[in-house]
Amino acid sequence: MEPVQVPDADAFRAFQAQCEAERGWQSRYRREGVGVWVQPPPPAGPAVHTVKCRIDIQDVPAETVYDVLHDIEYRRKWDMNVIDTHDIARLATNADVGYYAWKCPKPLKNRDVVTLRSWQVVDKSYMIINFSVKHAQYPPRKDLVRTVSILAGYLVQSTGPNSCTLTYLAQVDPKGKLPKWVVNKASQYLAPRMLKKMHKACLKYPSWKQQHNVSVKPWLYPEQNKLPTMMLSDLALQHAASLENIDESSLSEVKDERGDHSGSEN
Repeated sequence: MEPVQVPDADAFRAFQAQCEAERGWQSRYRREGVGVWVQPPPPAGPAVHTVKCRIDIQDVPAETVYDVLHDIEYRRKWDMNVIDTHDIARLATNADVGYYAWKCPKPLKNRDVVTLRSWQVVDKSYMIINFSVKHAQYPPRKDLVRTVSILAGYLVQSTGPNSCTLTYLAQVDPKGKLPKWVVNKASQYLAPRMLKKMHKACLKYPSWKQQHNVSVKPWLYPEQNKLPTMMLSDLALQHAASLENIDESSLSEVKDERGDHSGSEN
């Protein structure tokens, strides 16, 4: 098994640099303060595009957005694509392992993922990054396609006392040959809609949090974390090559009014 490491300061710096970079990115969408870019896979790396989405938020402070990204109880309320999401175990004061399953656009199979997630705050930059791991008690399920997060995460940067930018970057292998309509829809419709929906969730969060354990924020106060601890040596990196590929390239789009099928992954 390939060993797992919690991301260090260099890994977070590299992630932030990738979020902020402009060179090598192809613009796919830009409207109303929302942008989406795509980066082709590197010649020597995994044959998976990297997608970057960004939204300018003028009415929510960075701290609130960061709380929303962490608060798994609140996510179950606002993310209509969630099938199941929960934290599994604590790995360090700034890292845990978790499970997330979500609905995909019909008629695609729904997906799930097991990830190591780590977070760090540097000055006015708030970062959360994740990558896929193997967990013995969470093998792939027959009713879901196990996705592989090569690297995904969020960068929240404060631009004022009540404003910020939110960037979502993801290199994720969906483990399957997808139809072109899915790829186009993901970059030009689903990703922007996901960010706008998240913005609305951020606006409602302070009043919701007042009624739901207002002082409990274990991502800020590690002593509040009640998860069982787990050794890093009990995890291994999840590589896409060890999972089954699903060919869904011939499937046609089906109208479905339930959820927005953003395919966002925690």
